[in-house]
Amino acid sequence: MTEAKPRGELTLRTLAMPGDANPAGDIFGGWVMAQMDLASGIRAAERARGRVVTAAVKEMAFELPVKIGDTLSVYTDIERVGRTSITLIVEAWAHRARYVKMEKVTAATFIMVALDEEGKPKAVPEE
Repeated sequence: MTEAKPRGELTLRTLAMPGDANPAGDIFGGWVMAQMDLASGIRAAERARGRVVTAAVKEMAFELPVKIGDTLSVYTDIERVGRTSITLIVEAWAHRARYVKMEKVTAATFIMVALDEEGKPKAVPEE
C-alpha cells in the first residue's frame, strides 16, 4: 500500500498556534480555510501576473482536525485557466508535531478571478 501524497505545489506553510484553537485544542476550521485562501491567492496572482480575488470555494469537508503545534502545509494545483478565472485544487496537510507523518486534513476547489487596476475582471495572460 502506498502512502497518499499531496497534489500540486507547496504554496504556504504555517504553524497552528494556541490562539487559533478551541478549548479542546482543535484548530478552528475557518483558520484552516483562511490559510487555503491565502495560498490560492498567492498561486493565482503569480499565474495572473496581478491582483486576484476569491470568487468561489466549492465543497470543503474536513477529514481530520488540525491540532496546536501542527505545521499546516497548503498545496495548490492549477486545474483550469479560463478567460478571467483560475480554478485551483487546494489541499491542506498537517505535519503532526509529535509524529513524523503528514495527514491530509481537507481539500477544496477555489475559483479566483483576475482583476485590473480598477477592480474589474481582466483576461488572464497566456503563459
